Amino acid sequence: MKRLILLWLAVYALNLWPARADEGMWLPFLIDEALYEEMSRMGLNLTPEQIFSFDDASIKDAIVSFGGFCTGEMISDQGLVLTNHHCGYGRIQAHSSVDNDLLTNGFWAMTREEELPSEGLFVRFLVNVEDVTREVTAALSDEMGEEERRIAIREISQELVAAATGDTHYTANVSAMFAGNYFYLFTYETFNDVRLVGAPPNDIGAFGGDTDNWEWPRHTGDFALFRVYTAPDGSPAEYHEDNVPLRPRHFLPISARGVREDDFAMILGYAGRTERYLTSFGIDYRLEHMYPVRIDIRRRKLDIIEEAMAQSDELRIKYATKHSGISNYWKNFIGMSESLQRLRVADDKRALEGEFDQWVRSDPQRQEVYGSVIDDFRRVYEGMRRFNSQTYVFIESMATGPDVIRVANAFNTLKTLLEEEGDTDDVVQESERLQGIVERFYRNYDKDVDQALWAAMFEAYLDYVPQEGLPDIFEEVASRYGNDLAAWADEVYSASIFAEASRLEAFLEAPDHATLANDPVFLATQSVYGKHREISDAMGEYNTLLQRTDRFFQRGLMEMLPDRPFYPDANGTMRFTYGSVGGYHPMDAVYYDYHTTLTGVMEKEDPDHHEFVVPEKLKSLYESRDFGDYATDGVMVVNFITNNDITGGNSGSPVINGDGHLIGVAFDANWEGMSGDILFEHEMQRCINVDARYMLFIIERFAGASHLIEEMDIVY
Repeated sequence: MKRLILLWLAVYALNLWPARADEGMWLPFLIDEALYEEMSRMGLNLTPEQIFSFDDASIKDAIVSFGGFCTGEMISDQGLVLTNHHCGYGRIQAHSSVDNDLLTNGFWAMTREEELPSEGLFVRFLVNVEDVTREVTAALSDEMGEEERRIAIREISQELVAAATGDTHYTANVSAMFAGNYFYLFTYETFNDVRLVGAPPNDIGAFGGDTDNWEWPRHTGDFALFRVYTAPDGSPAEYHEDNVPLRPRHFLPISARGVREDDFAMILGYAGRTERYLTSFGIDYRLEHMYPVRIDIRRRKLDIIEEAMAQSDELRIKYATKHSGISNYWKNFIGMSESLQRLRVADDKRALEGEFDQWVRSDPQRQEVYGSVIDDFRRVYEGMRRFNSQTYVFIESMATGPDVIRVANAFNTLKTLLEEEGDTDDVVQESERLQGIVERFYRNYDKDVDQALWAAMFEAYLDYVPQEGLPDIFEEVASRYGNDLAAWADEVYSASIFAEASRLEAFLEAPDHATLANDPVFLATQSVYGKHREISDAMGEYNTLLQRTDRFFQRGLMEMLPDRPFYPDANGTMRFTYGSVGGYHPMDAVYYDYHTTLTGVMEKEDPDHHEFVVPEKLKSLYESRDFGDYATDGVMVVNFITNNDITGGNSGSPVINGDGHLIGVAFDANWEGMSGDILFEHEMQRCINVDARYMLFIIERFAGASHLIEEMDIVY
């Protein structure tokens, strides 16, 4: 396998040395001399090769993409993986029941046999990266239409992936950077047997809940432990009782020494998505058409779900993961909207765009290449405004609304097969596939809750979408029900095969076209998805133009500002950030310290508020000061903050000191820095982390799982 990063890219990276240590979603295989010297000055005691190497074991080999949505890190030579409690929340919930409530009680496997298989969960290691910009761009030209360009990129990418993976078990993909100006081939090794090992109860792992989410000071033990298993020969394998713990190439020693202000801190993780090159036009559009809609509709969903969860433990457990997913970005959208306005981010972007436009106009050759960029951005967003907020209304109310709509949308292929009286074997095969979907979806489904969501989400459609943009199902709702959405929901859930798992399972035993085609849920689903496709097609020209304009804008910016540090937006690939431990001033005359302690947990305790209940055993340990070896001068630190860059996907990322030891796990950003995905706020943006010592204390003293401590390499 090629292990070459082209020389021109390394030279290019030298010109992108960061002016500020805290900002940057840097590609970790481009640690150049200037960057290394800056980190060494701040406290790094490792070589670049010890951080990231393709030939020798390095820190890179301890970092995993956890399920494709979070980050995790190997912390023992026996396959032990550390990540966030909220990253493992869905798996903890899946193993919970009223009689065995792991969310409330926590879980700790005292033997390997007690570790719980987690169907569908995987971890993925980065094996290799190649710069393939030259190969991809050789097949492209600026004169190409965007569809022609997309096809060309896909074809050359398939060839590159095939050459990289051959007949191995590796997977690979070509990832575009800087809006498609550069391309990299990432190769991965994936392990699918991942088992739950340990998780604190919600009252520790999610202490503070929605109230404290995206806030500092924080007092949350947001961590969980899993273990990766392999076939006996060490190769990836599906779950089997004969599998053995993974022996990773590298795992992180854990520091029990604690952190101090100004200590060096670096993070490696699979950063999800940033949009640091979003224009003022895009910001204005979101403030007007995206954030208000998504905040409102998510709040409507949360009100229904929270009312149901308060009714019984069964519903609380069933809807725990859905509630967590909805509420997390409900609050994020609020914070993002407020921060963008408070910091006047669009004004800063407008100033940059004005500078860009002036730079373009000052040279005829630049005008030929970049002359239409700013006008094209304006045209894109003026065009998108014609569709109001329909895309976001659809996403929130339908695509992530009632469960029955998502299930019904999966039945299109079966409908076609039945309609065409296709081969019986094809119908049977498709029915079996759908049966698996039914089993997964209805595991955490309640008919009454879903019916309430149906009425509320269709009401949201009526509230936000003008008459001419409504799906045709609303004509029937108006004529038959007088827009009484509750009455319509009653009839739909009484008649539909999708309203109950047993009805759908019976249908799949002997599926027929008439039943499916005339089902009220299926008809409504066809209508809303059909209208969404119509709107998407109409918006297609603007989305296509936006892709092209973004690409030219980012290319032009790098030409215009050759000495400015540029880095590609996060896109789910491994990124590296560095900075230091430190507090900040959130407002005039207020200072937030860099760490919180267990004393703060006790101060926040509120037995009457489910987000601030403190377990009795934790209170007992606190009162007796039974902190083991993990306190500093008798003080048990819980969380600390750094000025590292962070975004979604970084949850669970290791915070590593200058010696390569794990000092914490990243899990959140602070409220004052909520604009971070679009504009990094240097003075106040912070990354919130669980202190490694608090995790060790919970594992050993609270859970009594000392056997897990014994397999770790603890540095005192």
